Amino acid sequence: MRKTMLMLAVLMIAACTGPVRTQGQASTMTTTTQAQSGIAADVLAQWNMAGKRLLEMAQDFPEAKLDYRPTPEVRTFAEQILHATTASVVFSDMAQGIKPPSFDEVEKPSREKYKTRAQIVDYIQTTFADGAAAIQKLGDKGLLEAVDSPFGGKVTRAWMFTFATAHVYDHYGQCVIYYRLNGLVPPASRKPM
Repeated sequence: MRKTMLMLAVLMIAACTGPVRTQGQASTMTTTTQAQSGIAADVLAQWNMAGKRLLEMAQDFPEAKLDYRPTPEVRTFAEQILHATTASVVFSDMAQGIKPPSFDEVEKPSREKYKTRAQIVDYIQTTFADGAAAIQKLGDKGLLEAVDSPFGGKVTRAWMFTFATAHVYDHYGQCVIYYRLNGLVPPASRKPM
């Protein structure tokens, strides 16, 4: 019985550790993998894609329809974009230990403050450039540090950034509906030329 348990343990360890490499191979492969991946690279890619999606819509949706809302109870198109952007500021700031804007501002970002498409586009670009710089500065190690969650408890800085991107995609989906209700095709759904 003991011999069987020992063999099982050896097989489990072998299965979990992967193939055996020579010292030179391991060193080269690790360096290549680290240069092309890592938590910071993954978080940065998702952050940038979320920002790109918001930016494409803000630049593309007809300016005359920025204040379109399907029903009186929901946000306008511009308010959807502004809310997603402001929430991204909040989560990015919290990940960095910076006191974020109030949640009231997140719920109702001022359309008076961002009156034009150009102002909205600039706000998105600034927000996502600042967040990208923070992610790069924090790196893999910094992104794994714990910070206070707005929902209670502790989470990693990476969690804050990935939660922000998930939130952007929620509102991106809502904005897709605004496109479709106006007979338009969202930028990401168009066939490449």
